[in-house]
Amino acid sequence: MKQKQLEILLQKIPKPTMPVPQLEQYMTPAPIAADIIFTAYQWGDLENKTVVDLGCGTGIFSVGAIYMGAKKVHGFDIDKNIITAAKKYAKTNALPITYTIKDVTAVDTTCDTVLMNPPFGAQKSDIKADRKFLKKAFEISSVIYSLHLKKTIFFLEKMINALDGEITYQKEYTFPIKWMFEFHTKEVVKYDVILLRIITRS
Repeated sequence: MKQKQLEILLQKIPKPTMPVPQLEQYMTPAPIAADIIFTAYQWGDLENKTVVDLGCGTGIFSVGAIYMGAKKVHGFDIDKNIITAAKKYAKTNALPITYTIKDVTAVDTTCDTVLMNPPFGAQKSDIKADRKFLKKAFEISSVIYSLHLKKTIFFLEKMINALDGEITYQKEYTFPIKWMFEFHTKEVVKYDVILLRIITRS
């Protein structure tokens, strides 16, 4: 499958219908998700691998991983409505993905690769939420693909080094967030984000 074909397929995945502001459920745009999935595939981190999608939302990374040959994919999210939508899409399209309602800190499934777009911490109630996701990813996997605000890279590097990890690849994107909530003041706000491929040496 070519990257453009994957992007078209990922565009069909439903968006959250009842997003919760505190959880920052901003769906990864299909072009970015497809690029991340293809990057992971080219590094040999998807095909015939066990993959966990932390904070899976409606499953854009989970679905992409299955399409690119993952042996087993398990998505976790704390939001019941999100998981219901993800399960429905997987069942309708006969995709062998397991989804579970669970807080990221309670996930204990081990895997080869973690894919995630953790909360950026834009909401005051969720500041440094991405650190919680990273810590869990280190506990359960040997390879991590994670999206973060570019401006936080200095702090992330310190944390990754402290956890005995190594950044082996990074790529920048412009991440558009469209108007979703009443407190949003613009139709679209663009954030500079960075993808990190991390290996957990320990």
